[in-house]
Amino acid sequence: MSDPLPSILLVDDEAHSLQAMRMALEDDFDCLTALNADEATKIMEEHFVQVIFCDQRMPGRSGVEFLTEVRDRWPETIRVIITGYTETSDMISAINDAGIYQFLTKPWHPDQLVMAAKNAADLFRLNRDHERLSLEMRYLSRNVETKLEEQRKALREGLGFENVLRGPNSPMNAVIAQARQFASFDVPVLISGEPGTGKTALARAMHYGSLRSDRPFHEINCIGVEDEILELELFGARRGAVQGIQTNKVGLLQKADRGTLFINGIADLSPRLQLALMRFARDGSFRPVGGHEVLRSDVRLLTGSSKDLRLEVARGAFRSDLYYALSMAVLAVPSLRARRCDVPLLAQSLLFDAASTHGKPVHGLSDDAVKFLENYDWPGNLRELENEMVRMLIFSQASILGPELISRHILQAAPGDEGTDERLDTVLVGEGTLKDRVEQIEMRILRETLTRLKWNKSRAANELGLSRVGLRAKIDRYGIAEPSRASAGADDEEE
Repeated sequence: MSDPLPSILLVDDEAHSLQAMRMALEDDFDCLTALNADEATKIMEEHFVQVIFCDQRMPGRSGVEFLTEVRDRWPETIRVIITGYTETSDMISAINDAGIYQFLTKPWHPDQLVMAAKNAADLFRLNRDHERLSLEMRYLSRNVETKLEEQRKALREGLGFENVLRGPNSPMNAVIAQARQFASFDVPVLISGEPGTGKTALARAMHYGSLRSDRPFHEINCIGVEDEILELELFGARRGAVQGIQTNKVGLLQKADRGTLFINGIADLSPRLQLALMRFARDGSFRPVGGHEVLRSDVRLLTGSSKDLRLEVARGAFRSDLYYALSMAVLAVPSLRARRCDVPLLAQSLLFDAASTHGKPVHGLSDDAVKFLENYDWPGNLRELENEMVRMLIFSQASILGPELISRHILQAAPGDEGTDERLDTVLVGEGTLKDRVEQIEMRILRETLTRLKWNKSRAANELGLSRVGLRAKIDRYGIAEPSRASAGADDEEE
């Protein structure tokens, strides 16, 4: 089906002129005719007209007067005026008042009329396309801005303080409350805590909770990294300054401009890099390796340390001016053993993350497994807990993971009366008779073996080289209680 012809309105008080125009245009246009402005107005109200050819001199309203009304009521319609007069005043009036696209003078040639009509129809189409595209661009722009803001919000929420898991009575709650306060103030913050306690996650949450959340967040760990590599990563380098670098290398201080840079393991910086970082912390200026020019960057510095920087300053291993420049605010992240109430929540979350990563769905941890995990000291903090969850997932055969999957050293590390873990080395070098200390170790081995073997006493006795009677006697002697079962259908003995 072919497209409809463009519609054109022909207005002239002379009938023969209207007939002549119709004959010239009817092959290419859907022609409507009117003998005066009033008739033309009625036609405009009832039809969709793209182009108007109107005579200037007509009884009643002139062509300029009519086209002026058209401009106000139907501004998209392309307006062409036809006149047998060439008074300058008429032309100026038409241009100013009616927004005329083109003049045609009488007598006109049919080819001239057709060409003018086609050009006017093309202009109408182009104007409509332009308006449509403009509307689409405005809509798309608003849509993109909305989606971008939604993405930013999701990013802030996904990487913000809500991502730092903790229980309702967790010691982390006070730390998070302080971090929220510090986040909204553009000051350097030192985050201290043992390795694996989540200093990077806290620094990232502070960035996404700050006014710089729309800008980049970068991080670098200085522990165990050579001085030259750290210098390149932090400050960048000019082409040819270092062997193997054929182009200018942009450092993190430049990449993080108007954003945040988290430098973990800050205590491991050499004196030379401490001095260079001090210059940047003082006035935001630095020199790339091999460069002579001084660059500037607006970066918020967050730093992390597992060492007590005050002690490092006291013993001369860390610059005091840099310490005070970086520690306008200080956050101390507690170890995992200081937040045992968070272990169940963290363990379940890390287990589900591992299950999603490795494509092995599980339903969670049994209550007995959680108790063992909660009672352990976790010297490796969150990293060690994450490793343990992955290990348990790998060896799991059921959807609920029981204590038999837990590593042996964790099962053996039963808590003392105060809830603190008495480690093997503590027992070995501690006080007490040989008999008492040996019995402590024996009790741990028994508990670990029974738990790992799901309290199958026959298998436990066989592994430990005991008779079943001897194993029962030791269980009774040490008061080792069998934990509640995850499923009532399991039998603990092989008869």
